[in-house]
Amino acid sequence: MKLLLPLIAVIALGLPAKKCNEKKKQGTVYKGKLEIKALCMNYTIRLIEGSLDTSQVMSNWTDETTGKSYTNAFGLANPCDFPASIGQGDEFYFTLDAVKDRNCAVCMAYYPTPRKKLIIKVVSK
Repeated sequence: MKLLLPLIAVIALGLPAKKCNEKKKQGTVYKGKLEIKALCMNYTIRLIEGSLDTSQVMSNWTDETTGKSYTNAFGLANPCDFPASIGQGDEFYFTLDAVKDRNCAVCMAYYPTPRKKLIIKVVSK
């Protein structure tokens, strides 16, 4: 019982720090480039400024259609919230977003994208 109380205290004190780090990460501004703007909102983005955990992006990904390789690439998990004004090759700033994308109609045509996908929010810097 004497060991249980300190253990509970350590866990309780550690949880707010973890939530704070997650919120801080969501507020970080990154720079990306829309590498592929394919049909049916199959978008591939490359991280060009900032540092994301390697578990969130593909350090090396190859588009099986063109054979072109990309570093630090990820698929867009919330295409309905992505501005239509951003074209292929455009650079933009974004933050990570925890909000699940809103429902919208997206066609089902396939174009390859990285298997790792992120929900992002485009911001002005």
